[in-house]
Amino acid sequence: MEVTRFWDVLPERAREALRREGVSVMIKPGGFLTREHTRASQVFVLRSGAAKVWIDRGGDIAILDVLGPGDVVGEMEAADGGARHASVEALTPVQALVLPAARFRAVLDAHPGAAWAVAAVLAERLRDANELRVAHFPDEPERRLAGRLLRLAARFGRPSADPRGGVEVRVPVSRQDLGRWAGMGRRSVARILAAEQSGLAVARNMINVRSPEALHRLAGDPGAGDPEPGAGGRGFPGEAA
Repeated sequence: MEVTRFWDVLPERAREALRREGVSVMIKPGGFLTREHTRASQVFVLRSGAAKVWIDRGGDIAILDVLGPGDVVGEMEAADGGARHASVEALTPVQALVLPAARFRAVLDAHPGAAWAVAAVLAERLRDANELRVAHFPDEPERRLAGRLLRLAARFGRPSADPRGGVEVRVPVSRQDLGRWAGMGRRSVARILAAEQSGLAVARNMINVRSPEALHRLAGDPGAGDPEPGAGGRGFPGEAA
């Protein structure tokens, strides 16, 4: 599975403009970049760390995504001026570029092709949402959970130190969070992981995909290759690209 990182598909001149116009901020774990239903008009581009996107419906929490380096937050509200559609909470220390929505729009307007970076992100998120809906009908909890794990591996995965291979995801996403993201209970997550215990392990601060093939079988895609480890947001200051 591939994820589309806003920073990676943004033209270089637009990146330079965002660096000039934005301010670097640090958000501690548990801190909020945005809160659901508010009308703050800032846009964030994550440089490091992980943040979960979630909504509250009558006390029930649903997780929409887990974002990482290179991802953008607040682009929808910058486009339509609406209220925040979800809360975005730091899972780890997060460093981000932040700038007012009006300035963000001005950068996109000044750099032809930059708006397509936002369009590419929205298109990828729409595809992922459609895939999740398809896995609800007929009900395929294994496929939903595998899709969320593959998404994490694509964003945050690193080659495992285990000589047998595999991918490690060092992000504090709990089984409860995985269930909230995949639309199932914590017990269902535990049951699925136990059934595939030779291939998957979820600890407090790490997910270990020991057998990528098992994960792809769960996703209903046995012919696919290993989950591609995440690139970690290429092209930020101090990095090679």
